[in-house]
Amino acid sequence: MTQELYREEPYRAEAEASVVRVDERGIVVDRTNFYPRGGGQAGDAGTLLRADGTPIAIADTVKGEAPGEIVHVPAPGQEGALANLAAGEKVSLRLDWARRHRHMRFHTATHLLCAIVPHQTNGCSITSQYARLDFDMTEPLDREHLERELARLVSEAHEVRTVWITDEELDAKPDLVRTMSVKPPRGVGRVRLLEIDGVDLQPCGGTHVANTREIGALRVAKIEKKSARSRRVVIEFVE
Repeated sequence: MTQELYREEPYRAEAEASVVRVDERGIVVDRTNFYPRGGGQAGDAGTLLRADGTPIAIADTVKGEAPGEIVHVPAPGQEGALANLAAGEKVSLRLDWARRHRHMRFHTATHLLCAIVPHQTNGCSITSQYARLDFDMTEPLDREHLERELARLVSEAHEVRTVWITDEELDAKPDLVRTMSVKPPRGVGRVRLLEIDGVDLQPCGGTHVANTREIGALRVAKIEKKSARSRRVVIEFVE
């Protein structure tokens, strides 16, 4: 298994690691600060520096075929930089921090949306350019209300933290699960929750900012009726 440094250290932009395996899918290391695509959040990009200083551009990060394995996907056309890279080599991992930080801000903002709209979600996408949530609901949504409430929750500077509960505690509180499309990971005896102080509490494995004020100004770019029981909200940063 790859040690997931981003779980407890989402602001860690650099990390040292050792190569475990290199194959046609990409590069597996023993520990990483790169978030793998999943739960609606895009995978991280950045640079892997070899022991001799040779940079390898990482275009994406994904989950491997083996449980707990994380694969760093090199950008095309780097055969020379990848030559002779093998298990045991020490490498440095450097995030595209600007991209990751936008993911963290957007992901936290989607939790604010969940607090504003009291319905289950059935779809989610978090990129560096926008975030999207699909709500299981029939009534219309008001753009001005959503933007006003988002601005209020951001400006109130709520602290954001992760907490853990047991599988049994989650079973006793099924209302904590707000998404219909992504189920909380089970099998390790405990589940990671994202808590926005006084605002939201739900299972989540993504990366987030430490305070809602860090999200910045948001606008609702689009509200769509996707089906009879689905309303899509797309948010962007005001830049």
